[in-house]
Amino acid sequence: MTFRLTALASVTVLAALTLSGPAQAADAALTPPSGQVTLDVQTVNGSGCPAGTASAAMQSDNTAFKISYTQYLAEDGGTTDPTAFRKNCQVNVLVHIPQGFTFAIARADYWGKMHLESGATALERANYYFQGSSDNNYVDHTFTGPYDGSWRSTDITETADLVWAPCGVTRSLNINTELRVNAGTSTRRSYISMRASDGEVYTLVQFQWKTC
Repeated sequence: MTFRLTALASVTVLAALTLSGPAQAADAALTPPSGQVTLDVQTVNGSGCPAGTASAAMQSDNTAFKISYTQYLAEDGGTTDPTAFRKNCQVNVLVHIPQGFTFAIARADYWGKMHLESGATALERANYYFQGSSDNNYVDHTFTGPYDGSWRSTDITETADLVWAPCGVTRSLNINTELRVNAGTSTRRSYISMRASDGEVYTLVQFQWKTC
């Protein structure tokens, strides 16, 4: 089973984000279970999230969980390390939910900071899959310089394409992300980041619930 997410928009915090059609349907989630939902982080791997630099925590209303990073930055141009143009991170979590419920990933929102010189480009890529499922459905967001400031991207799963966790079975969930920068024609440094030190920057993965 594959998560069929679509790129709703690639926007900065200066622009309005409008949801319509399928996006509204995906947001209209069943009321979350009132029982406790807990999250266990199994593994965190990748050049963008060395050991101890990423964490995940459930929201208190059981609607989503937040992933925070402290070193997630890709850069290119100037005197940057030639290998730093691409960074990735895989977060593997177990979601423990009350009996009689199951969940799907309805939406994921990403916030970050970015500086792109004229001629430079950046990419944010993500995919999501349960243990034992296919992981080849990527969602890409691209950015073009010149730009300096905040960025945001949103992935939406249409209601018909929601992939539900098997009822009564605990399966780990993988969230894979990638940041990439190409300095292009510029000789100066460009970067894209999702570092917590850059402000209120994180990934928010939102659930849709249903009863089994």
